[in-house]
Amino acid sequence: MAAEIVNPRSDSEAGTEQEAGEPLDSFDPAFALHRGGKMAVQATVPIRDKDDLSLAYTPGVAKVCSAIAEQPDLVHDYTWKSSVVAVVTDGTAVLGLGDIGPEASLPVMEGKAILFKQFGGVDAVPIALDCTDADEIVETVVRLAPSFGGVNLEDISAPRCFEIERKLQERLDIPIFHDDQHGTAVVTLAALRNAARLSGRTLGELRAVISGAGAAGVAIAKMLVEAGIGDVAVADRKGVVSSDRDDLTPVKRELASFTNKAGLSGTLDAALSGADVFIGVSGGTVPEPAVASMAKGAFVFAMANPNPEVHPEVAHKYAAVVATGRSDFPNQINNVLAFPGIFAGALQVRASRITEGMKLAAAEALAAVVGDDLAADYVIPSPFDERVAPAVTAAVAAAARAEGVARR
Repeated sequence: MAAEIVNPRSDSEAGTEQEAGEPLDSFDPAFALHRGGKMAVQATVPIRDKDDLSLAYTPGVAKVCSAIAEQPDLVHDYTWKSSVVAVVTDGTAVLGLGDIGPEASLPVMEGKAILFKQFGGVDAVPIALDCTDADEIVETVVRLAPSFGGVNLEDISAPRCFEIERKLQERLDIPIFHDDQHGTAVVTLAALRNAARLSGRTLGELRAVISGAGAAGVAIAKMLVEAGIGDVAVADRKGVVSSDRDDLTPVKRELASFTNKAGLSGTLDAALSGADVFIGVSGGTVPEPAVASMAKGAFVFAMANPNPEVHPEVAHKYAAVVATGRSDFPNQINNVLAFPGIFAGALQVRASRITEGMKLAAAEALAAVVGDDLAADYVIPSPFDERVAPAVTAAVAAAARAEGVARR
């Protein structure tokens, strides 16, 4: 999810004024909003007098500490642990900006934290790490884990993000969720379910092509297969990921093992011929003739920000349903529809992990919010629809109980 910032003055003018000492927020409202940061810590109990102080801190706090030392599970009842998530990044894949480092990533991590609170009622703490080695990140997060009920990995570049998530899941018994992968996949599946319903088809009747074999592309492919898609092929910069290629990473070799049942090879453009669904998570531009070659009544989900792989004006010439990652077009595929409710549901039942079943349940609940209002320009609800987070939370909590990972 990217915010578009329009500077009314040229770069040269802005640079001159900065050198002259004019604050950035004097000519750009984005800077004005961010001055001093976007979040703060707020107490949930009063400290009005010495009696309050003695309960909140010493000597009263010692009783609680001693009780937790004797019964460690009490930490969930008598601290914030069960309601707080760490938002962890190394700053290597931030929005469309790339590897900009930990300090520059902080505005995004703060933004993620306030979205957790606004849309899911979940407290979150931004943590930007000054290291990029996968094992160092894992060790750091493991050492921080006693303070948190869950970890949301954010803006960590592929393929390291896959390894980091897997190792953390192996070592920790709290929910670990890489939002760039799974949040995107959940919302995409929800929108695709509704697009299929609108057209009178099932997922099993659709053939999809995904542009991008990074974190989001791999996760979307896995989730679509889990959900029963007819077939899905994934293309990277060198073409369709297929088992006959000898240049695949381990992640892409695994991807080739469960996708592309049709045995396609060659370019993305060629793979789109006759395809029912295009899903873009890579950037770049898909030529109009390739879009025109898709099946009648196709769906185009061009989700790159700020420039979709297929502009909606072009997509609407050929597609029955068009979605993007932008808020200024209908059908925005926005991760905020998923991650707040997913974590709220997992924390509510003190889940030890987030399972595939929990993610599928989130997608189904999100799709169901649309209900009878389903239309070509409304296959996914707005992030501001107050029904979204409660529906996703309840579905995820129920799925956690059904799958045996709930601990309350």
